[in-house]
Amino acid sequence: MHDEKSLACDVPTEVLPEPSEVCISTKQSAGKPAVPCVETGQEVKEGQLIAKADGAISSNVFASVAGRVTAVKTGTSPAGAQETVIVIAAAGNGEKSYLPPLADPTAEQIVARIAEAGIVGLGGAGFPAAVKDAPKCKVDTLVLNGAECEPYLTCDHRLMVERTDDIVRGARYIAKALGISNVMIGIELNKPDAIAAFEPYADIKVVALKKRYPMGSEKHLIYSCTGRTVKYRQLPADAGVIVHNVGTALAVCEAIELGKPLYEREITVSGRAVKEPKNLWVKIGTSINDIVAYCGGEAEAPKKAVVGGPMTGTAIASYDNYVYKTTGGVLLMTAKEADTMEPTPCLNCGKCADVCPMHLMPMQTAFYSNTGDFDAAAKLGGTMYCIECGACEYVCPAKRPLIQAIRKTKAAVRAKNK
Repeated sequence: MHDEKSLACDVPTEVLPEPSEVCISTKQSAGKPAVPCVETGQEVKEGQLIAKADGAISSNVFASVAGRVTAVKTGTSPAGAQETVIVIAAAGNGEKSYLPPLADPTAEQIVARIAEAGIVGLGGAGFPAAVKDAPKCKVDTLVLNGAECEPYLTCDHRLMVERTDDIVRGARYIAKALGISNVMIGIELNKPDAIAAFEPYADIKVVALKKRYPMGSEKHLIYSCTGRTVKYRQLPADAGVIVHNVGTALAVCEAIELGKPLYEREITVSGRAVKEPKNLWVKIGTSINDIVAYCGGEAEAPKKAVVGGPMTGTAIASYDNYVYKTTGGVLLMTAKEADTMEPTPCLNCGKCADVCPMHLMPMQTAFYSNTGDFDAAAKLGGTMYCIECGACEYVCPAKRPLIQAIRKTKAAVRAKNK
């Protein structure tokens, strides 16, 4: 697979100028959306809590700019889901409201701060980090995920090179919270400068990983770094391991030392249909329109625009979408980059099963999902164990919408169980 990382991997991070308006979803993590705690017309500061987590599997949401709340309304996510959004018109004064910094915090204080600061997994899954850092079983190893195996995306690469010490300090706080000393970082071999950046730290073991998709998947990363297997229905903690993205470790460092909540992050803007591929530090709720404009606009009309990576991201119909905590990239892809061939009937070739890293049967999921028999789709396809890496759809010669069928099946099964 061509990783296309050369478009942006050597481009230093730039800070996107503050937008005039942000539109912040209350659904910024796995689990329940947060509950708004501000009203239209209210003045807010940058870093101020604007929506409170609704239970453990949820995350606090913060204002990414100082200004006035102009609307609390229903919006639409890139995937088409209806959700509550909070619109803030920026005042431009940069007035901030942070949490108090913590000096030499205890394990309990670290976990509480991670939850209070609304930190979630920044690799894309968005699982609340505090839940991971209070496991119910004993763990002995922390693995930092620096694989960044998704094509085009280079934002984690830039963080590892430019913010190495902050990431290491964040990892140390997480290790303290877990009561462990064994810390590893897995980095693919196509990032030699990132590997070199972490080698001087004696307390961080660097594991150079083969360049192979989907190396950044938790279960595959754990096996590659530790040799341990996470079995079906098990969590990484059941194998004694906790995994955090490098961006998450950076966010933990800032939350502890600065009292800064999670309201901005790094993303990659890439693809051959954007004039200037960049790595940008952006505020949550920033419009994709603003991001594309800052990168010089379109080099040509894109055949497909994607929020996230090309394998696991979501295609968008317009730039009227916004950055989430889990947004790792914005891709503008030409016709040569984005295969838009119309799907044809399944050839029964089995290639989707051959490449599945979880050893599942995607063709079975697709077949029974199309008939509306989601129980059979889940049982015969093994759908609920799918990590949605997109490898099956990538190799399918018939260009079947396999990931769409998988997500549809998962949603139906979860709705039924709920």
